[in-house]
Amino acid sequence: MNRHERVILSWSLAIFTALFFGAANRACGQEVAITVDDLPSHGPLPNGTTRAEIARMMLSAFKDAKVPQVYGFINGGRLAKIPEDIEVLRLWRDGGQPLGNHTYDHMNFNENSVASFQENIEKNEQTLKLLMEDKDWHWFRYPYLWEGDTLEKRHAIREYLKEHEYKIAQVTLDFEDYAWNGPYARCADKKDEQAIAWLKESYLNTAREYMALDRKMAKQIFGRDIKYVLLLHIGAFDATMLPRLLAQMKQDGFKFVTIQEAESDPAYQSDPDAALRNGGTLLDQLFDARHLQYPPHADKPIKELQAICK
Repeated sequence: MNRHERVILSWSLAIFTALFFGAANRACGQEVAITVDDLPSHGPLPNGTTRAEIARMMLSAFKDAKVPQVYGFINGGRLAKIPEDIEVLRLWRDGGQPLGNHTYDHMNFNENSVASFQENIEKNEQTLKLLMEDKDWHWFRYPYLWEGDTLEKRHAIREYLKEHEYKIAQVTLDFEDYAWNGPYARCADKKDEQAIAWLKESYLNTAREYMALDRKMAKQIFGRDIKYVLLLHIGAFDATMLPRLLAQMKQDGFKFVTIQEAESDPAYQSDPDAALRNGGTLLDQLFDARHLQYPPHADKPIKELQAICK
């Protein structure tokens, strides 16, 4: 073999190795389903922005990043105040994304009875049946991720959901994305570009920090990475940041899947079976129920978000 042939062989092996291991890394990407709460509306709007525009921005970002089947969890009661916001739900459906149940008016389970909570779930079904018809809308997301402040309430609603063929849309990745939507509306209206730049940086940094934290928690409980479910909200800043967030997640090794694929993981059969007033993600509930110590992590910039652009 002459020098020229050796060079060609060397480059061929390098290209094959890169393609093989690149494909392997992609195939082994950590799986995550993305879900969005509070359709058709969440948080204040910057001047000149519409709810429909936010939906279109998010749907476009999901399509560009090839994110499959993003469940949007709806509060149909919001249409009673602003009927035209049904356009958001139609855009979501027509964009190929499914809708699920988040109660009629985002009811606080801690402050209401089992009967009232069940009624609120059922009241939301009219809109779901109208829009989803024979598609699978039997996924339920607890408002605030609060599953019951007493065991009696927790058990009663879980039994109700089971009887009515609902699956609980648990959350295992969460960084409280909603906390940026109000500050962004204020800063955008003031045209404070420096503040908006900080909001963007802190949003991405916090997302990365808390996704890493949730993965550490999963490994501490289950001894492994699980398939995850990420919670986002249909807010103006979420829509603005979504392309960068999805790109960052890909960079960090995440692979997007459906909620059905994610919750096929046996981890989602775990039931903390505890009365937890503040609830939280499935991982939070398991940690609190077992009195486990959370891994070290940075605090979210909640105080800074509350103060900015006021």
